[in-house]
Amino acid sequence: MASTYTTSFGIEKIGSGEQSGAWGDTTNHNIDILDRIASYKAVALSGSTHTLTVREASPGSGTENLQDGMYRVIKFTGALGANNTVTIAPNTTSAFFIIINATTDSGSSGPYSVILTQGSGANITVANGKSAIVYMDGAGSGAAVIDALSNLQLATLTSSGDLTSSGTVNVLGDTSAGDAAAVGYTSVEGLILTGQGSTNDVTIKNDADADVIEIPTGTVNVTMAGTLDVVGDVTGGNFQPDGDTAAGDDAAIGYTAAEGLILTGQGSTNDVTIKNDADADVIEIPTGTVNVTMAGTLDVVGDVTGGNFQPDGDTAAGDAAAIGYTAAEGLILTGQGSTNDVTIKNDADADVIEIPTGTTNVTVAGSITGGTIVLAATDTDTSNTGSITIDFSAHQNFVLTLTGSITLANPSTEAVGQCGVFVFIQDGTGSRTLSLGTDYETAGGAGITLSTAAGSVDVVPYFVKASGSIQLGAPQLAFS
Repeated sequence: MASTYTTSFGIEKIGSGEQSGAWGDTTNHNIDILDRIASYKAVALSGSTHTLTVREASPGSGTENLQDGMYRVIKFTGALGANNTVTIAPNTTSAFFIIINATTDSGSSGPYSVILTQGSGANITVANGKSAIVYMDGAGSGAAVIDALSNLQLATLTSSGDLTSSGTVNVLGDTSAGDAAAVGYTSVEGLILTGQGSTNDVTIKNDADADVIEIPTGTVNVTMAGTLDVVGDVTGGNFQPDGDTAAGDDAAIGYTAAEGLILTGQGSTNDVTIKNDADADVIEIPTGTVNVTMAGTLDVVGDVTGGNFQPDGDTAAGDAAAIGYTAAEGLILTGQGSTNDVTIKNDADADVIEIPTGTTNVTVAGSITGGTIVLAATDTDTSNTGSITIDFSAHQNFVLTLTGSITLANPSTEAVGQCGVFVFIQDGTGSRTLSLGTDYETAGGAGITLSTAAGSVDVVPYFVKASGSIQLGAPQLAFS
């Protein structure tokens, strides 16, 4: 029976009764093949292609079947000017290799990769300076080279050097409280970084080995060495700054023990703008000023203290309580109440000055002292006959031309302490008489007798003693 050969490495299997007295050479040759299977080989590459033969297509006896592809650990060397495609032959051979790409750059634009192929199936690229464990399926023209570690499963991986990956590192398990340094994942928490150190539990550094983000040991605090630049919204619990802001800050929130919360900014129109949820300005600090502009109403529960309050707009009829200003009116006090529209009080909360609701009257609780006091205007009425009701709230003095006999009816608008004069003028007819309501009082109840001549002028002083008590003085008769 003639010899046969193994599919992958061409190891000769001596047929029964064959090679009598000469089988030793064949056996030694087979042992050389097996020795290569457990050995290492440096293979020099050049150009852009290379064939790595595992066995001859038709193996024969002898050393002609000893190939570089029989070594399991192959270190590719040589200076390359391009990526080198290594074809593993024949494409019907299945085998595995530990591949080391130790090639150098020939002076072009490398370093370069080694590409392993066996057919039209998948290839494996081993980057310069990297190693890989690969196997070939030996499927003929469609044979593929496969990365044996593409989905590596390890219980625990311990590395004394750096771990690098050209792809994604997917962790699948949670970390635990005792982990010195661990990366984990849960479907609820997502990516987890867990650590324990004497100063920080987790430290994130930049490429200069400087701390960027720290979680101090045993805390839930986060310390950042630099500036936090956020594109979107920041949400969560309290934000507690612990440092002052600076004059050049574009937009900053700070804190000092003396100043408390600090808002600092700089803009072309405003340094600080506070907006509502409709993106409308509510409070503004115009650029470079210490002024505050408010778009709406300031509703203060407590006291307002400070320097001058300078309103710059008019009040309106419906204002409950407002202070305003116009260039014509000056300071304006406007209000509405069930008893008074405006009330000015002293520090004992006692009313000093009142404007009764819906009137133009002014009520003063105490005395008015000072220089010249100018009270209400004079009422000049050129046609008076019959019953007349005087409006003491609108006028202080009354000039009445009598076109008929008149009666002064009892008023309701007099103010205690109010005083002035009545001037009665006879029209061209004359002989007009004056009758008085009961609120008007004269000396001895004698009433007032006017001059009767046409055009005569009589002056009668008055003083409001009390509500319903208007005292009239002696008339000064017959002014020309």
